[in-house]
Amino acid sequence: MSTSPRHTALDALHRSLGATMTDFAGWDMPLRYASERDEHQAVRTRAGLFDLSHMGEITVTGPQAADLLDHALVGNIGGVGVGRARYTMICREDGGILDDLIVYRLQEREAGSSHYMVVANASNAQVVLDALTERAAGFDAEVRDDRDAYALIAVQGPESPGILKSLTDADLDGLKYYAGLPGTVAGVPALIARTGYTGEDGFELFVEPRHAEPLWRALTEAGQGVGLIPCGLSCRDTLRLEAGMPLYGHELTTALTPFDAGLGRVVKFEKAGDFVGRAALEAAAERAETAPPRKLVGLVAEGRRVPRAGMAVVADGRVIGEVTSGAPSPTLGKPIAMAYVDAAHAAPGTSGVGVDIRGTHEPYEVVALPFYKRQK
Repeated sequence: MSTSPRHTALDALHRSLGATMTDFAGWDMPLRYASERDEHQAVRTRAGLFDLSHMGEITVTGPQAADLLDHALVGNIGGVGVGRARYTMICREDGGILDDLIVYRLQEREAGSSHYMVVANASNAQVVLDALTERAAGFDAEVRDDRDAYALIAVQGPESPGILKSLTDADLDGLKYYAGLPGTVAGVPALIARTGYTGEDGFELFVEPRHAEPLWRALTEAGQGVGLIPCGLSCRDTLRLEAGMPLYGHELTTALTPFDAGLGRVVKFEKAGDFVGRAALEAAAERAETAPPRKLVGLVAEGRRVPRAGMAVVADGRVIGEVTSGAPSPTLGKPIAMAYVDAAHAAPGTSGVGVDIRGTHEPYEVVALPFYKRQK
């Protein structure tokens, strides 16, 4: 099996823009183009352009597509209307999280058959595909690997609606958050979704790979006057961290259930029929009610040293938790982190909490997530 990284349809373009490339989940992806801080601030105040073609698209169709997804995932997918999307998770039988997902319900292509697109994280796309394929046994539904059928370009930030409006006649004003509609952007057929991973308003555009470069160039040109710049994975990470959004492999793992991660709301016990992991998740929900082992919290540094994933959170000379993600926050102007900590130390404002950074206990304040919420 080849170990060389995969390249997106925009690879040559990124290199021509001087991007620093990095291996991410087997893909060669732009980490940054120039300054991570400038890219971060562009998304918060103007707009940023991202290549997210490493994400994994899986199509599920057929008369029982909704039944299959309701069985395979923890959410109520049968209740998603055409043109809408839902954040959900796929869990193991023991309740451990295999991945967090966005499921889009698309227009039916034939009568009596539903059409869904499941978008998985790049690092888990094969795992999700395999699990869905296995769980499809006995359902009148087809699971198809469509990872090569799409390129994914995101334009994120307060200027993004204006930029996109100049290139499409699709009804963007009527497009709600977590909704998607087919349209044409700069002459290119696209699924236009009002979704993102930055904490800002924005859009994700699913197109055929051959259309990715013309679309990127058109968006770049349309955004020139309002400060749109290309953005890499590095600022995407600080943006999602400020917005308190979990990252698989950090805040979410197979060792945790959605209830452990404080995301029990995505598990819909009220939906009809059984689903994979239900019994284990019912037990996890009960544990979370009575005696939560650890809670996911925000930490804001009093000093300048940056916490990193895996570092111990300490109080009164003992370990009370672990950092899952940490970085300097361009918006807050100080280092921040997400961490799982013992419930006794999880209340916002809890003092006496530190992070063990190479033997020194750096003081941190416990805060409620998210660190940043955009003004609507």
